[in-house]
Amino acid sequence: MSGHAPGRLTKNQRQHRITKLLESQPVTSQTQLVTLLGDQGIEATQTTVSRDLDDLGAVKVRLPGGETAYALPELPVHQIAPEDHLRRVLGEWVVEVAHSANLVVLRTPPGSAHVVGSALDRSGLEGVVGTVAGDDTVLVVVDEQVGGATMADHLRDVAGIAAAHKIALNGKEED
Repeated sequence: MSGHAPGRLTKNQRQHRITKLLESQPVTSQTQLVTLLGDQGIEATQTTVSRDLDDLGAVKVRLPGGETAYALPELPVHQIAPEDHLRRVLGEWVVEVAHSANLVVLRTPPGSAHVVGSALDRSGLEGVVGTVAGDDTVLVVVDEQVGGATMADHLRDVAGIAAAHKIALNGKEED
């Protein structure tokens, strides 16, 4: 774990370990998950584990016998992410939104575009045909009837950057 203190993993590394734990045994609570991670020498709080489970799209499923445990959908592309997840991801990672015709371009910090693209893909957002994510750019293909301008405005609002966009336009409304 070069570059990290012992017991500290990057978010992606920690979420990978959580995925492996959920796949290998029933995990019935966040407290149990914190303990299991601790057994592997990984420091994590219940709050962090809660966010990780949300990011991974984990759901509670009923086991034979009636107990519930966390599980990850087998086909994440078919999993619908809650709107608050999309709002959190876009709010954290989208720094700029532009559009042209039926396309929207989302700018992110380097290495973050895949997170935004995945959240959009799983959001089930009406009017989004699909996404293509690079390193710091997500191309959102929008249904022609919705249009890029309308979707760009909506995504700015979801990301919480609509007000900044209006200021950047010096108070002028965009066509």
